[in-house]
Amino acid sequence: MDDQPLPSDLPDPDSLGDSFLVYEVEVGDDQVLYYGDLAGAKEAVLRTLSPRFRERGYRVSLEYRMGEHVLVATERSTGIDGIPWTNVVLFGLTVLTTLYAGSQWYGIDVAADPLAIVGAWPFALSVVGVLAVHELGHYVFSRYHDVEATLPYFIPIPSILGTLGAVIRMNDTIPDRRALFDIGVAGPLAGLVATVVVTAVGVSLPPVPVSEGSVVAGLDIGYPPLVAGIAALLGEPLAYGDGRMVNPVVVGGWVGAFVTFLNLLPVGQLDGSHVTRALLGERIGTIQRAVPVGLFGLAAYLFVFENGRGAQLWALWGVLSLLFLRGGTATPMDETSVDRTRWVIGGVTLLLGLSCFTPIPIAITG
Repeated sequence: MDDQPLPSDLPDPDSLGDSFLVYEVEVGDDQVLYYGDLAGAKEAVLRTLSPRFRERGYRVSLEYRMGEHVLVATERSTGIDGIPWTNVVLFGLTVLTTLYAGSQWYGIDVAADPLAIVGAWPFALSVVGVLAVHELGHYVFSRYHDVEATLPYFIPIPSILGTLGAVIRMNDTIPDRRALFDIGVAGPLAGLVATVVVTAVGVSLPPVPVSEGSVVAGLDIGYPPLVAGIAALLGEPLAYGDGRMVNPVVVGGWVGAFVTFLNLLPVGQLDGSHVTRALLGERIGTIQRAVPVGLFGLAAYLFVFENGRGAQLWALWGVLSLLFLRGGTATPMDETSVDRTRWVIGGVTLLLGLSCFTPIPIAITG
């Protein structure tokens, strides 16, 4: 036994005997380790014990260390301690990479005048904005359900879009299917609102010239029904002749739609998996296994009938979906079914996700 006393707000080891037979406790600075033997299946043990620790302000995990089962209790904190420098730095880098990407869409010669990159701020704001609103939706509802989650981690990359998106991490158990649904669906719905606003603003702005031989001149963007529908409602075109293209802010709306569709794929830890898991429970397994099959099938179709345009993208996502499958999906502690209202919201969200799909999102034309 460790010399430090067990914190008074933690369950007494003897009270866990119905699920976990404790024979030693080790108290550390930031964790308490209960060594013992399982009195049932791992998932059943966690499902039984997690609520007991959660109500006392702790989250637990079961690990297997050096031949022993260990119940690890860590104090929960839904607040933000200090300045999250990793999040801040990644956000700053993403602003820079999206500004650089925007300079290519606007035809700004950054090499001749580095400060001119600031002129690409509408593109950077639209892309970073839709991603931030999406992740903010997750974060707000994580806090609402008292689930420990990080601030968004933006992923900068020097490319034609400037980013690979953003993610938050939930460092906690999910109390029930209702919380899993709300947290999962909040991101796509918030992101869709931002996408609609950005797209509407973008199609209303004047087109920009495209220099022959530039990177963007060799790209063909496929607009999903959501973006095309907004443009049609506002009576604005999505294609111009004579060396012109839509305002790059529209590309920000396209990014929002594309990210929404990908996130709503019901596999692994993606939002669509959280929503579907909350609605269907453990029956989600069959649907998850169908996702890579569908993605590889789409890639094969494009390879055969569309000269391979877009095939590599969906083949890549087919591989990623297989990796997501191996990572598993979120498992709520309480499996009580969600209410009818959430079923309706879930169905509408998934349908809106389909409106963000286009078989060839982007392709090289030259």
